Amino acid sequence: MVDFQTIILGFGDAFSLTNLLFVLFGVALGQFVGAVPGIGPVMAMAIAIPFTFGLDPLPAIAFLVGVNKGGLVGGAIPAILMNTPGTPDAAATALDGYPMAKQGKPLKATKMALFSSVTGDLFSDIVLITVSAPLAILALRMGPIEIVALMIFAFSVLAGLIGNSISKGIIAACLGLLFSCIGVDPENSTPRLIFGMWDLYDGLPLASVAIGMLAISEILKRMSQSGGQVKSAIEISDTGNPDDQRVSWKEYWSCRFTLLRGAMIGTILGALPGIGSTAAAFMSYAFTKTASKNPESFGKGNIHGIAATESANSAVVGANLIPLLTLGIPGSVSAALIISAFMIHGMQPGPLLFQNQGRLVYGLFGAMIMANFLNLWVGQLGLRLWIKIASAPESIIFSSALLLCIVGVSMATSGLFGVSVMLFFAVLGYLLSSFGYSLIIFIIAFFLGPRFEISISQMLALTNGDPTQIIRYPVAVALLLLTLVSIYWFLSKNRLASSE
Repeated sequence: MVDFQTIILGFGDAFSLTNLLFVLFGVALGQFVGAVPGIGPVMAMAIAIPFTFGLDPLPAIAFLVGVNKGGLVGGAIPAILMNTPGTPDAAATALDGYPMAKQGKPLKATKMALFSSVTGDLFSDIVLITVSAPLAILALRMGPIEIVALMIFAFSVLAGLIGNSISKGIIAACLGLLFSCIGVDPENSTPRLIFGMWDLYDGLPLASVAIGMLAISEILKRMSQSGGQVKSAIEISDTGNPDDQRVSWKEYWSCRFTLLRGAMIGTILGALPGIGSTAAAFMSYAFTKTASKNPESFGKGNIHGIAATESANSAVVGANLIPLLTLGIPGSVSAALIISAFMIHGMQPGPLLFQNQGRLVYGLFGAMIMANFLNLWVGQLGLRLWIKIASAPESIIFSSALLLCIVGVSMATSGLFGVSVMLFFAVLGYLLSSFGYSLIIFIIAFFLGPRFEISISQMLALTNGDPTQIIRYPVAVALLLLTLVSIYWFLSKNRLASSE
């Protein structure tokens, strides 16, 4: 267990002027990229990771967390104003936000989205801070055999929950594991799959793979869908009534049960790898509509609809770090990017992180709390500015993003080879997403591949290559049985959906 002195020192590190400025910059950048359809916080995080190399670990990771948190707030702006979500999880916000904006209440809708997002995020951060350390202690009792079984179970859940086909999810995971094998064998230190290219001796650069598949492929996809057209600026109507431009305390307090329900749903789903903020937002919206006395008002500008979705999708951000910090398994693509930042700065996420880097972990917790309040402050000051930014031409946004990707990867990999790898995975990511294969599963499997391989080697050594010895490990047996149950359940669910 982390001692109290370490906790205090960690929070003291977080509340320094340097860290405050980096978190502030991250939140502002996140709200900016979230407000512009086509970028989003995930792409911004992927581009920003190489630029954090020269920073200390805490400011670097706190900056990325600020980008992620700010992006969820910014993503609601184009969803409300243009019915074009800046992030996928903001699609549910558009259901009631856009009708409210058309009624001449755009600022009321965006401010309610801001307040709801900060409320849900703060709730999940408190849960993260209180439960992650005990879970890490429990995770330390797991050996290589249990870890292998846990990873297999996580892959099965991810494959079933992300995308419409569990078979395509499994194929994406296998492809990620295959590409993670390029480079030196971690057990025997022999090169493999490098085909005479000694630049691949240390494996594929994580920054190149992540940025290529997440950022560049998304830019290619957006450019192919634009049809050569430039979107026009948004038009905002105004009723002239001051009450339509603000959210009163009475209106906020009337949504307290909706906010609490959304925060709890987002926290629970965020702690489960693979479900993500989009599912949490729509599930919270459905529960709120069902519990409402006036369900017919939803979809027509009901403020409870905005509160339900934004509190849920933002609560996922903090909860996503629970499996990351305690087990070393990223629960979402943004968590996978954060975990790559951990590794870049010489840290291995997992239960030992609390034991070896407890001060840094609690410094990160302090930075997350700080980011919530900065999110509220920056959002209050910048909503009108972000509304203007939402109308920026995509031609300017995409060209700038491409330039930043190339510069960032060349800095991270010290040459153009990393840029070549990035472009290869950009094309691969575009093809995979076009055919319905999940890029999120690919990235997570690629990251977990080396650890999965080492755990398998240790498992074989412990069991002397006899798979029947697994029955001596009840936790591993239970996880493997859960894997079979989850695969059967997802297959039957997909079969039922296809028959309908």
